[in-house]
Amino acid sequence: MKKLASFAAAFVLLVAGSTAYAEEAQPFITNKDIDLTMILPPPPADDSAQTKAEIGEVLTIQVTRTPEMEARAIADAEENVWRFADVMGPKFTKEALPKFSAFFDRVVATEGAVVDPAKGVWKRPRPHMLSDLVKPVVKLSSSGAWPSGHATVGTMMGIVLSDMVPEKRAEIMARAAEYAHNRVVGGIHYPSDVEMGKISGSVIVAVLLSRDDFKKEFDEAKSELRGGLGM
Repeated sequence: MKKLASFAAAFVLLVAGSTAYAEEAQPFITNKDIDLTMILPPPPADDSAQTKAEIGEVLTIQVTRTPEMEARAIADAEENVWRFADVMGPKFTKEALPKFSAFFDRVVATEGAVVDPAKGVWKRPRPHMLSDLVKPVVKLSSSGAWPSGHATVGTMMGIVLSDMVPEKRAEIMARAAEYAHNRVVGGIHYPSDVEMGKISGSVIVAVLLSRDDFKKEFDEAKSELRGGLGM
């Protein structure tokens, strides 16, 4: 009986694990579809004049950032579209927009599937890894800095969201730019990482817009969003 009970418990855990895995958002494309190492230039050398100058920029922001800026950077460390709620309004919630939420979960997963392999190739050290003077206020990361994944996904979310709600395009894209810049404010990225992220995000969205599966889910998410916002 004990063996039977142990087997039953293991089976329950296996099923639960399989269900959780099945529910993970799947990317629309991966680095097999877009190889950023063939699109972006390599990062500046660690001892280059550009990297040293960029560390100086990070340190300048570090001594001038306000508590409010730090709080904003910490909050923007989350990689999800709900960080645009301050632009979209109080009806912009995960609970009210399930199809929209699932769609953007796939958008976020796509960023990781495309960007992470390129980061692994270039392995650019983060600013705090090259200078003890840099004190990040966001969660540390040992992954490569080039390009910024947050800047990539922020750009992706901004472009796609503003395509759904063009009436707010200026505000949405300004928020996307702030989201990206907050990686420098947080002390975890160089400005050039962010610029490369913006390029990466734009390239990824351009490819996604040519895919039928993306367009189908986009239309469904857009319809739900605009209906939920009363637009």
